[in-house]
Amino acid sequence: MERLDKLLAATGRWSRKEAKALIKSGRVLVDGQRPNGPEDKVPPEALLTLDGRPLAADRYTYLMLHKPPGVVSSTQDPRDPTVLTLLPPHLQKTGLFPVGRLDKDAEGLLLLTNDGPLAHRLLSPRRHVDKVYYVETEGSLTPEDQQALAQGVTLRDGTLCLPARLERLEAPQTALVTIQEGKYHQVKRMLAAQGKPVRRLKRLAMGPLTLDPQLPPGAWRPLSQKELAALHALEE
Repeated sequence: MERLDKLLAATGRWSRKEAKALIKSGRVLVDGQRPNGPEDKVPPEALLTLDGRPLAADRYTYLMLHKPPGVVSSTQDPRDPTVLTLLPPHLQKTGLFPVGRLDKDAEGLLLLTNDGPLAHRLLSPRRHVDKVYYVETEGSLTPEDQQALAQGVTLRDGTLCLPARLERLEAPQTALVTIQEGKYHQVKRMLAAQGKPVRRLKRLAMGPLTLDPQLPPGAWRPLSQKELAALHALEE
């Protein structure tokens, strides 16, 4: 059993204040009945509707965030602002965490959720989930770099990476890099091993999710139903 206003706010579509206003206006029904108020406790099997349309009261929240540089991909940090500080207060209290990490100076797509099983599936190397990054390097990228990544780069500490894909772009110092694992600073370390230090790193895609071009750095939005369906299809 969970408070009705908390359930609505957990979807990411409304703040707690906005959820309370919707409930008090009579637009939200629980099993066809008008609730007494926002504090009503709702059982998991209850059917919620908004203006007569079914409203998914998911216990999990899924947000797409365009992480800006300078923010840490963590739930808390003693020195630097974290990605959770980019969210409104009502969402900071729902147990959200970043799925995987982006370096502090990196930017791009980050999924925030409180769905632990889904996060595990996305991050498991056995799932072979593609992660696509835009990179800018010091020094021009070459066919030899492409071949090295395709064969699997050995990092300077002896760690062997799985084969990755490097697609050179028009500017000789830019490329798209696709990996299927998530070792510490992996893209930077792979290219550094090739003598091409990374100056800029931006994640564009993770599995079926692609960074929304309408999201400026620091902005977020709930995942669409289509995006959610694509994520859950990973379970099959």
